Amino acid sequence: MLTGHNDGMTNPLSQPGRPGQGLPTPPSGWPIGSYPTYAEAQRAVDYLSDQEFSVQDVTIVGVDLMQVERVIGRLTWPKVIGGGILSGAWLGVFLGLILAIITNTNYFSALLVGVLGGVVFGLISASIPYAATKGQRDFASTMQLVAGRYDVLCEPKTAEKARDLLARLAI
Repeated sequence: MLTGHNDGMTNPLSQPGRPGQGLPTPPSGWPIGSYPTYAEAQRAVDYLSDQEFSVQDVTIVGVDLMQVERVIGRLTWPKVIGGGILSGAWLGVFLGLILAIITNTNYFSALLVGVLGGVVFGLISASIPYAATKGQRDFASTMQLVAGRYDVLCEPKTAEKARDLLARLAI
């Protein structure tokens, strides 16, 4: 990991001086690279940053977007109930600690009340939605928005310099 670099995604609404602040706008600029994965596009921009290039002129654009649902397992009543109990118990521990601090009572009794209340809440909040599906969705999954490719664009005033720098990067 390189220091001094942001390896997380940033909020485009918080970047002053960007066109169409707060409103969705198509990206602008000249293409300086195209990559099959986001990691490779991010590596290219990081390389530009390492070369002291003005990366505020650069945009990564996901092209050919797809919504991908990855199935992670089968859902059964025991799994739903167990998951509800566990998530409810964690919520109950948190609420029990807050209750103990606010009311200045015995920590054990406050934790017990919190955990029991959390377990009941967890059971209800997990069981009702699962029962409502009536067996039509007996699996758990995660959703992702992915792109077929990632283009790196650059403002025309510095695009040629960026292309020259990226030509030296062997991805």
